[in-house]
Amino acid sequence: MTAAAIVIRQERPDQPDVRALLDELDAYLSSLYEPEANHILDIQALLAPQVRFFVARDAVGRVLATGAWRLMDSEPASSGQPYGEVKRMVVQPGQRGRGLGRLMLETVEASMRAEGVTLAMLETGEAQTEAVGLYQRCGYRRRGPYADYPDNGLSLFMAKSLGGA
Repeated sequence: MTAAAIVIRQERPDQPDVRALLDELDAYLSSLYEPEANHILDIQALLAPQVRFFVARDAVGRVLATGAWRLMDSEPASSGQPYGEVKRMVVQPGQRGRGLGRLMLETVEASMRAEGVTLAMLETGEAQTEAVGLYQRCGYRRRGPYADYPDNGLSLFMAKSLGGA
């Protein structure tokens, strides 16, 4: 697969083919964690004005991956600065290992930078070893909890400076 064959753009998350991939992600997360430990943004939340949702498609338009971020207000855990929270990162199982996760994450981060956001944070589960590895390879470092996430022993919290002022 070449990068030229992949198009990533901002799209709506409520399209049937996109929703199908998100449903697969939700089923996977439900197999790993109890409901109270899953911090999933549903379709309605993904349609909110503070969320930017991206879809990667191949040359014939098939959904390969998704990723999103939402603009979050400043809080003590973000050193008083607004930040972007990475959400709904997923790559189709048959497409994994080809760099799509990194490409999507780079797109999400570029969108944050374009809107003046210089801090990215995320919550993921310790059982999602592939995701944790991707985030670490892309420069994310572990940190303490933020927003209203509980420190439940299952979640990992990570952050990355995106540069800027």
